[in-house]
Amino acid sequence: MSEGTVMAQSLYFTFVLSCLICGSYGLVSSGTTTVRSVDYNATTVTPIERRDSTTKPSTTQSNKSTNAPAVRLTSTTTSKVLTTTTRPPKTTTTANYSFNTEDLNEGIDKKVEKRVWNKEPEDEPLEFECPPLGLESLRVKDPQLRASSYKRRGLGPHRGRLNIQSGIEDGDIYDGAWCAQYEDKKQWLEVDARRPTRFTGVILQGRSSIWSWDFILTYKVQFSNDTLVWQPAMNGTKEAVFEGNQDTETPVLALFNESATVARYIRINPQSWYENGTICLRAEVLGCTLPDPNNIYAWQQTEQGTKDKLDFRHHNYKEMRKLMKSVTEACPDITHIYSIGKSHMGLKMYVMEISDHPGKHELGEPEFRYVAGMHGNEALGRELLLNLMQYICQEYKLGNQRIVRLVKETRIHLLPSMNPDGYEMAFKKGSELAGWALGRYSYQGIDMNHNFADLNKVMWDAIEFDFQNNDKSKLINHYIPIPEYYTSEDAFVALETRAVINWMQNIPFVLSANLHGGELVVTYPFDRTEDWAPHDDTPTPDNSFFRWLATVYASTNQVMSNPDRRPCHNENFQRYNNIINGANWHTVQGSMNDFSYLHTNCFDVTVELSCDKFPHASELPIEWENNKESLLIYMEQVHRGLKGVIRDKDTEAGIADAIIKVDDIDHHIRSVADGDYWRLLNPGEYEVTVSAEGYNPSTRMCRVMYEHYPTICDFRLTKTPKQRLKEILAKGGKLPKDLQLRLRQLRLRKLRASTKAINSRRAAASRKARGS
Repeated sequence: MSEGTVMAQSLYFTFVLSCLICGSYGLVSSGTTTVRSVDYNATTVTPIERRDSTTKPSTTQSNKSTNAPAVRLTSTTTSKVLTTTTRPPKTTTTANYSFNTEDLNEGIDKKVEKRVWNKEPEDEPLEFECPPLGLESLRVKDPQLRASSYKRRGLGPHRGRLNIQSGIEDGDIYDGAWCAQYEDKKQWLEVDARRPTRFTGVILQGRSSIWSWDFILTYKVQFSNDTLVWQPAMNGTKEAVFEGNQDTETPVLALFNESATVARYIRINPQSWYENGTICLRAEVLGCTLPDPNNIYAWQQTEQGTKDKLDFRHHNYKEMRKLMKSVTEACPDITHIYSIGKSHMGLKMYVMEISDHPGKHELGEPEFRYVAGMHGNEALGRELLLNLMQYICQEYKLGNQRIVRLVKETRIHLLPSMNPDGYEMAFKKGSELAGWALGRYSYQGIDMNHNFADLNKVMWDAIEFDFQNNDKSKLINHYIPIPEYYTSEDAFVALETRAVINWMQNIPFVLSANLHGGELVVTYPFDRTEDWAPHDDTPTPDNSFFRWLATVYASTNQVMSNPDRRPCHNENFQRYNNIINGANWHTVQGSMNDFSYLHTNCFDVTVELSCDKFPHASELPIEWENNKESLLIYMEQVHRGLKGVIRDKDTEAGIADAIIKVDDIDHHIRSVADGDYWRLLNPGEYEVTVSAEGYNPSTRMCRVMYEHYPTICDFRLTKTPKQRLKEILAKGGKLPKDLQLRLRQLRLRKLRASTKAINSRRAAASRKARGS
């Protein structure tokens, strides 16, 4: 890795943190034109102090006004980062692998409610009269964007999209804004809505870059039906001048007056800009599209949504509880709600379990999980899981055989919000105004995707030790224990992360996916490079199956599989068929996927669901349709490979913690409490060896077929003579004749071996004496 690359990454990380430090909220008005400028407030990272976890962050407010046409009312909020030394209580489970049922009829704790939700008006997200046209979500296509000029291809009008992200290097084709070639007041960015539209507002950002600091201070707006005659937005009898940005990242909203113009085209015309920068911006346009009276085929232009009757809106914590409660009331026989712990602010981490026997593990039935909202502002995964639980309930009741089979043969666990504190922060600002980073981190400022124990290092250190010392006693490839430093109460580990680890240890998950947002790609382990390179292909021993899993989701996702789609930000994943090894994208230490693979039996991938982290509610039906088949078919992959029960040959009792080794794949798994196991594998013939403490190993050939059901491969193990002897002597019993004979044979074999060794030594000594 070059020195320049290291410096660039360091600057980029510093820049991202600086974007989280502070912000402001303001209201701008003049005459009949209403302009709202909305900045976001974010957590300020300060030295960690030990305090009671219920301590409320301090809030200060200050207002300023000027005689300018626009008046900014500003309030800044800083929040002290707190940590806690208390760990979530360990949930005691039996072989049922279950958690206690949550009663959602109970109200939310008043202290938590007061701590999380203030009764101020700005605690509710601003509701737009009209939705975004879709610059951020890419519903607005590149040909619909034009500009008066641009510096180069990478700064063209197609890059002037809200929240678009640049790469590490400026100057490529993936820069972070539209930037005009000339610095004058005649520059503009134009959006073609393609239909008559009542425009109601504009949202502006500066340029995404770690090298440049460019943003617009003020701007005008014009409308047109033919791009020849333009009508300006008015402020009474004068042309309106709207207030822009004060930094590069904070989204700033301007709302037009009630008599907003209906037109097809809109232009954003910068009037002033940051004095040490140039004309650059990212934007979103708000507007309600109207039917075109001149188009007799208007029905063909209707947006394709979905036929499913689901609750398509964004749900905060309270609304999420209500929805989950409604699902359990509609399908009480197949659902079970439980909590795996609490967030730093005291919000419960609810899980919806779906199974034909909810609340317990059934012998031979695999456990599956979806996790969403690890980054609180990546909200699409949360809504997809809420939609999924509704859909499964509805279709099960209708007798949809695919869903009925899935419910009867799989125990499904859906965690819609791993970071509920972060989500609430982003939700309060709204889908278009939260920016790129607000709500990503936990309340303590922790990125939970880097917060799991780094077991990769433990494994690679053991491999290095084996190589240097030719000693395989320290070599481990599965169930790698968590380092002691990580489990201490002083370790900087989020309560939410601890809760998820406890959940993983208590339920024998087989397959999982971690739902994120902000890109369109599926990544698979390992997520961390071995030598700390910024990116490098770092496959697991199960690389072929992980690639299959990633391909299953990506190839059935309607957007990822579209060959004509454009890249989201600064990576073209289509050249990799929309899947990539996580470490080959960018190295991530302490990821949940790597931890899951190395510490448990579970295979886990990350799904980046959408270019837009927090899509507007109007996009949710389309996003559900884009992902519905992918969500279902990915769950069905839990039934690929081998499954079986490992039993004691004499007692038929299940054997727990038996090690299942597949020849030529250097990653083992273990049986669970009742002796059942699941080994995910691609079709083929495999030599499988099972071993357990106190038993003789057993090997057999098992063939995985192409059908969508697993191959049954059971094992019956016989105890070793030593183990049988221990058990008999422990009970004070008499040795059976076969064991007595076996022990006699072992003694004779040992006696012969020792006699032979003694005779060999004597012969050698005799030869040496004669020679001297």
